[in-house]
Amino acid sequence: MADRIMVDTNILLYAYDRGEPSKQPQALIVLDHLAVNGLGVLTSQVLAEFFVNATRRLKPPLTTEEAYGRIQNYLLSCEILDITGPIVLEAARGVRTYQMAYWDAQIWASAKMNQIRVVFSEDFSERVIIEGISFVNPFGSKFNMETWLPGLRKT
Repeated sequence: MADRIMVDTNILLYAYDRGEPSKQPQALIVLDHLAVNGLGVLTSQVLAEFFVNATRRLKPPLTTEEAYGRIQNYLLSCEILDITGPIVLEAARGVRTYQMAYWDAQIWASAKMNQIRVVFSEDFSERVIIEGISFVNPFGSKFNMETWLPGLRKT
């Protein structure tokens, strides 16, 4: 169980991607559970990436009004973290040290510097841990949402 879970852009996009019928329902379940349990954390980077990709890359894309409304909902249901200069510097170190893509490194740096130990993302192998930050793929075969919810953890 985690007290807060950072969510990468790909999870948000799959929630609205009708071209991914196997991932869309899972993304909706994950986002709903995180919101209901007050665990979800997003960065301003993730919200910006969501808007751009949801209105340009999804087939069919969301309208700007639809994407705007979704962002408003995320602002109400998730903790939102800003990207700061020290986070950018730490992300650059992540690129240098771990050869991460910059945007992935910025997610990692945001989690690390805000003491968030779990990131839900499809961009890493299952259960990669980098300097104490665990990357969990919610679309992986071993993923169980109940493991991450307070009061529902199976012993």
